[in-house]
Amino acid sequence: MTTRLALLYGGQSGEHEVSRRSAASILAGLDRDRYQVTEVLIDRDGGWHVDGQATPLPHALRVLRAQDVVFPALHGPYGEDGTVASLLEWLGVPYVGNGVFASAAGMDKGVTKRLLAVEGLRVSPGVTLRPGEDLTPADQRGLDLPVFVKPARAGSSLGVVKVTDWADLPAALRQARAVDPKVLIEQGARGREIDVAVLQHPDGRVQAGPPLEIRVSGTGFFDYDAKYDGGAVFQIPAPLDATTTEVLQDRAIRAFHALDCRGLLRVDFFLPNQGSREPIVNEVNTFPGFTSASQFPQIWQRAGIGFADLLDILIDGALVDHGQVRPVGATRTVDLV
Repeated sequence: MTTRLALLYGGQSGEHEVSRRSAASILAGLDRDRYQVTEVLIDRDGGWHVDGQATPLPHALRVLRAQDVVFPALHGPYGEDGTVASLLEWLGVPYVGNGVFASAAGMDKGVTKRLLAVEGLRVSPGVTLRPGEDLTPADQRGLDLPVFVKPARAGSSLGVVKVTDWADLPAALRQARAVDPKVLIEQGARGREIDVAVLQHPDGRVQAGPPLEIRVSGTGFFDYDAKYDGGAVFQIPAPLDATTTEVLQDRAIRAFHALDCRGLLRVDFFLPNQGSREPIVNEVNTFPGFTSASQFPQIWQRAGIGFADLLDILIDGALVDHGQVRPVGATRTVDLV
């Protein structure tokens, strides 16, 4: 007997293409003897397609509701931000990954920073600007250059601008606000860029993988092009002493719990070269990339968990965590209009 699984991908965010790449990797990695896969694509205009066929929304929702589990391989707004998690909760179907709260909180960089700071984790100084707001002189005095201007609710470094002269701030704000009208101005952290992947197993055990170090050439920071066009080199495990590795893994797991995460999380750190050696949490990603170039699968591959096994762990965890494990092949009542 096979498990009916819908792979949901695409979406209307700027990360549509990244989502399609993640989905292609997931499709290639799923064990087809174990899973009966239905592809559900949301196109850039919001149209729904089931197994390549344009499909009215009510029918697409029936398809999702009839699954044993949904794997939402969506990145960015209208997917990773809790909207699709809300939909799947309403449909009552188990799904891979984080719930509504963790997804929404993890998508908003300003909210994430506040929650992690309350947990006692170290974050860089920053100021959140809502639509129509500008950086005040007092706020500016509290930040040292360089600063990074970031859309508050976007991923893949879309719209992120490094500012080394305050005169360039207005242009940077315009560029970031073209992605999201709410922006975060964050003081740049100096140090090594280290990522830690967190995985929750079906038995509830939460594990942090070996730290990954990012080394970027050319651009100077890990922007969109560096992520997806080969401008970065990953070293796994990062060359760190055992104590530093344990600290990073501990902080990553603390971030996982602070955001009430489920299933998976990637935590991106800066490890200062001088002064306090306490890692600085830069950002989190509640559904990190699953492409062949993505950090999350590479970290677990290095830890001895192959891609197919990683998918199985996440899917089994979704079925257990949602408390809706049912005989494979059992029917569900569908009453959508």
